[in-house]
Amino acid sequence: MAKSSHRTAAAPSTVVTPLSGYHLLADHLLNKGTAFTDDERDAFELHGLLPPRVATLDEQVSRRLQALRGFSTDLERYAFLRDLQDTNETVFHALVAQNIEELLPIVYTPTVGAGCQTFSRLFRKPRGLFLSCPQRARMRQILANPQFDRTEVIVVTDGERILGLGDQGAGGMGIPIGKLALYTACGGIAPDTVLPVILDVGTDNPEVLADPLYVGWRYARVRGPEYDDFIEEFVSAVAERWPHVLLQWEDFAKGNATRLLDCYRDRLCTFNDDIQGTAAVATGTLLSAIQVTGVPLAEQRIAVLGAGSAGCGIAGLLLEAMTDTGMSPAEAAKRFFMVDREGLLTEGMIGLASFQQPFVQSRSAVAGWTLDRPDLISLLDVVRNAKPTALIGVSGQPGAFSEAVVRAMARINQRPVIFPLSNPTSRAEATPLDLEAWSDGRAIIGTGSPFPPLIRGGAKFKVDQTNNSYIFPGVGLGAIAVQAPRVTETMFMAAAKALAQMSPARGDPHANLLPPVTALREVAIAVAIAVARQAHREGLAPHVAEHDMEDAIHAKMWTPQYHPYRRSNTG
Repeated sequence: MAKSSHRTAAAPSTVVTPLSGYHLLADHLLNKGTAFTDDERDAFELHGLLPPRVATLDEQVSRRLQALRGFSTDLERYAFLRDLQDTNETVFHALVAQNIEELLPIVYTPTVGAGCQTFSRLFRKPRGLFLSCPQRARMRQILANPQFDRTEVIVVTDGERILGLGDQGAGGMGIPIGKLALYTACGGIAPDTVLPVILDVGTDNPEVLADPLYVGWRYARVRGPEYDDFIEEFVSAVAERWPHVLLQWEDFAKGNATRLLDCYRDRLCTFNDDIQGTAAVATGTLLSAIQVTGVPLAEQRIAVLGAGSAGCGIAGLLLEAMTDTGMSPAEAAKRFFMVDREGLLTEGMIGLASFQQPFVQSRSAVAGWTLDRPDLISLLDVVRNAKPTALIGVSGQPGAFSEAVVRAMARINQRPVIFPLSNPTSRAEATPLDLEAWSDGRAIIGTGSPFPPLIRGGAKFKVDQTNNSYIFPGVGLGAIAVQAPRVTETMFMAAAKALAQMSPARGDPHANLLPPVTALREVAIAVAIAVARQAHREGLAPHVAEHDMEDAIHAKMWTPQYHPYRRSNTG
């Protein structure tokens, strides 16, 4: 008989399993550790394998939290939490859920970046799937493992563009693991229904290739038709194995991210979080900032540093929001100033990607600009000449929002909106402390990673973490709750607007733009409801009636708790 595990957050049910002794304790989804009752220890032959005292889940969480806080570095805490997750998922998720503000920076950005860089040294137990090119012929056989029968959400990466750290090869597996931990903590997705996947197509990182302890496929990164064929094999196998699965693409390089999304977005329920999740949280936060600045969306002028898939994704969703106000797409596009390595994207530039083309400024639009260099239109040139109301950074270039740039923004805006969104912290375009000083305390700030609070009016003011964790757990929850066959751009717009509706700044312009991270579960529910309703409007929720959607969403949400166990008679 197949083993059972925790199912939903509904009334306690009995878990039936044939496992016993060490085999039961070794199962991270079933292990209760010291919380096994005396009767369960009788039934499952656990006496002597555990200390005699029976503990509660809260006591276990308290013990692990005390141990966690005893470490001296965040990387040690990260490794501790990963080991706990591989030992007892219930305690891990209870610990994270009860201490989300403290542990979010450990489970995910910024510490997950260091976790990816040291993945080979931290590797202890397998989690998820490592699918490498040499195993391509075994793809369907690997996915067919009964352990993955209940999979509903997959997060996949090829490890090429991990945060702002670049190619980490198989070490990129830390990203899907971290994202799925947030799916459970924030979105309530049951841990036995999530599957992290690394598509190991090699790496071009010389340090990784030279590392004798590297656990991945030690080969130059596969590209071109061979790469595309491998991706196609994976997607086809996934769609065949799990027809209703949600597949989230994560940290693919600029040359692959948008084109893979365009290729597969209509074939299965899928989205790219770097493009669409980042766009939705940036849009939701900017809509919230309008409550403070008083500058309507139709009058916004937005400079984006980093014209890759994430930057253009943000611009694309904001453009859609502008057209919702009655502007034409062409008129709205003129209000975006995309700056990349070669400066402002302008007409006639060579090598522009298709997703960059809508945001190219005409030569006539910049003809009268005063420039520091005639051959390159820098970010500072853009700020001085275009006079943007908002500045968004997704460049991965630390310090790119220089004092000159920020002071220029502050001269032309009473309340300049400045979002350095690059992760991890070491890659942020500016620190909130510098932004506060250079804008004379007037900047409206949102960051991708957590930063210490600022001091405003003699009191601490939390910096808004404009992080995708406000969006993707709810989008995923809503999509799988109504079995949506696709995730559309309008669903992300609905998610962004739902987030903006929860902004504390709606009632108090001196308050934060975003709800506190302690409310991420409530945010996920609101986003899920908005996504589900939008799916219904588009005819993409045929299996769930509109009046049943909220119940379907809540029924999907898992809460970490222990259930009574009964040993099956077979095994």
